[in-house]
Amino acid sequence: MEASSSVETKLATAKTVLSAAASVAATAMLVRSIAQDFLPHEFQGLLFSGIRSFFNRFSSQITMVIDEFDGLVNNQIYEAAEIYLGGKISPNTQRLKVCKSDKEKDFTIAMERNEEVMDIYNGVKLNWVLVCRQVESRSFHNPRDLNSTLRSEVRSFELTFHKKHKDVVLTHYLPYIVQEAKSKKQEIKSLKIFTVSPDSMYGNLADVWTSTNLDHPATFDTVAMDLEIKNFILKDLERFVKRKEYYRKVGKAWKRGYLLYGPPGTGKSSLIAAMANYLNFDIYDLELTEIQVNSELRRLLIAMANKSILVVEDIDCSIEFQDRSAESDSSSRHSQRRQVTLSGLLNFIDGLWSSCGDERIIIFTTNHKDKLDSALLRPGRMDVHIHMSYCTPCGFTVLAANYLGIKEHALFGEIEEAIGTTQVTPAEVAEQLIKHDEPDIVLRGLIEFLKLKRIENEEAKAKKNEIADQGGDEEKQSDQEHECVTVKDKKLDSDKKGDN
Repeated sequence: MEASSSVETKLATAKTVLSAAASVAATAMLVRSIAQDFLPHEFQGLLFSGIRSFFNRFSSQITMVIDEFDGLVNNQIYEAAEIYLGGKISPNTQRLKVCKSDKEKDFTIAMERNEEVMDIYNGVKLNWVLVCRQVESRSFHNPRDLNSTLRSEVRSFELTFHKKHKDVVLTHYLPYIVQEAKSKKQEIKSLKIFTVSPDSMYGNLADVWTSTNLDHPATFDTVAMDLEIKNFILKDLERFVKRKEYYRKVGKAWKRGYLLYGPPGTGKSSLIAAMANYLNFDIYDLELTEIQVNSELRRLLIAMANKSILVVEDIDCSIEFQDRSAESDSSSRHSQRRQVTLSGLLNFIDGLWSSCGDERIIIFTTNHKDKLDSALLRPGRMDVHIHMSYCTPCGFTVLAANYLGIKEHALFGEIEEAIGTTQVTPAEVAEQLIKHDEPDIVLRGLIEFLKLKRIENEEAKAKKNEIADQGGDEEKQSDQEHECVTVKDKKLDSDKKGDN
């Protein structure tokens, strides 16, 4: 009897609690409905905020609000959370946001508005909600959303967790999210190539460079160069990206300089694209003729992103540098002539300003290494010098696999022997390989081309030697004339002394 009475008492208590909870919920819904129908938006926010604050006093939970913007700039934590939570969508999620650009390989998944995601970090449960609210002002503009003026939507994340875990969230969890988002963003990003926008040079730093998607298919597997050199470059790049702490320990800026030199058509641009695809680094293509003064170089360096490659092609002929020894002497003479100086470029790649950024690669290309100032070539500026030579037998094998889809053929031996004794660029070989779909026809055509190329090279060499011999004879004759003048001058001097 007592047990039965106790059960009935508990059931009655439970019914009372449920009834009270239902009444409170119904009242809350009624108040919310009335508030939304009759109160202005400003008062609605104040009312609901006050209600939440009242109930939060009795709650063990705390909520952090992460707005999309911090003033006029993007909120880094919001952007990181948006990327991070895209991979945390649970099976219970009812709505998702999915998008994909033309150049991206995979779909991008993100939280839809007002959806919730539960995350667990080191045993701590954390609840995320994407909160979106409408604003009445038609002048509101979200710079990250071209449709924002139509929807007038303000977005924020609300992160709720137990109050006792506040320090863990601030010191460990949020930094962890930022780091994870950076890694994921690097993996899924579309490569871009940037060029200088001269009209925006003195405007917003974000507008100094203008970009488009880089969809170059070159990889280290398709670049026609010796396997030994290729492996050296790969190992050097891998070592560079792993040595952040090492560079900091030795007191050097985290950057690496490469000089690619050799005849035109030897694959310098393809190698740069392969390096960008391998590292997943954006390319910044710097045309020095567009730059007028050294200060503009510094602005460009500051505006570059980390994990990027700066390329200056044909450095020997893109601009005529003023010699450093003559800069001070001729400063007044050149005061009205605006130009980039050699010392300005050296400071740009190896001075104090070069430390304004991490994990950057600087690449210069040239067809004539001997024309470059030795100050540009020393380690610390151009750390690695890579000779892009004429096509080699190994390079031909790569090209044949790329263009014809074959790795062996009866004619390979004859072709490789001819390539070993003929100066021909990979670009010239590739042009022959795309002339027909049938490998036999293509390879026989290549053999004939190599024979003609060898004759052409021999004729060019003979002509060059002939010109050199003529130049030597002219120089010898000039020296003899100069000697005659000198002798005559001495004879005249001695005659004058005799007369005296």
